[in-house]
Amino acid sequence: MWRHLVLALFLAVMGIIAGFALADLSWWTWPALLAGWFVADAASGLIHMVMDYHPCPAGKGLDDLFHYPGSRESADYQALFRARMRAITAFQRICYDFKNHHPRPHALGRRDLWRQVGSTLVIAALPLALGLAVVFAVKPLPGWLAAFCFSGLLGGAFAQYFHGTLHRDRNPVFIRTMRKLGLLMSPQAHQLHHDTLRRDFATNCGWSNALINPVFSAMHRRGLLRDEGLEPRS
Repeated sequence: MWRHLVLALFLAVMGIIAGFALADLSWWTWPALLAGWFVADAASGLIHMVMDYHPCPAGKGLDDLFHYPGSRESADYQALFRARMRAITAFQRICYDFKNHHPRPHALGRRDLWRQVGSTLVIAALPLALGLAVVFAVKPLPGWLAAFCFSGLLGGAFAQYFHGTLHRDRNPVFIRTMRKLGLLMSPQAHQLHHDTLRRDFATNCGWSNALINPVFSAMHRRGLLRDEGLEPRS
């Protein structure tokens, strides 16, 4: 029940921010919306890059879980998964999820909405939205700034949901429409990331990949991002 309340509160606050944007519409509103969407895309790529390559903690049995040979629907795997997840921090669980997604990409598409976006909402998106709503309420600011914040927060909060839609065959009409408009990337474009794990980390629209790819290459060359981090190790 509390999960639905968190999601409903976030959407309500986003509605308030959208109201501030609509109350002061101008020609700057439209580029601001696109700029916010770009920032959300870049954030999805940078976070994805770090999570992919940040090493999982050794000695926690995550390698056995990652390479589990049997069915992941079995009671044995489910019990093992719960035990391993209890032994690590929330941040480490998120890192593991990113790595586990690579050999089993469609698993992400099967997860429910809360599993995909819950941590982002609670840790970042909802607190930021509440803070911005207060700022816009007490201080007169241009509508284009509210539009920028609305677009960026919406894209950031639901980035992992958008990522999940790239890994399932059936999606809502609005997802298919956003892809046709270029606001969301296609599964074919995202496949370039899975083919190499060294490029195209952004998973919303992919507009920022041209900037993030050189950043990754430079960090990888300097050993700041190491291939050993791509899988859990004993």
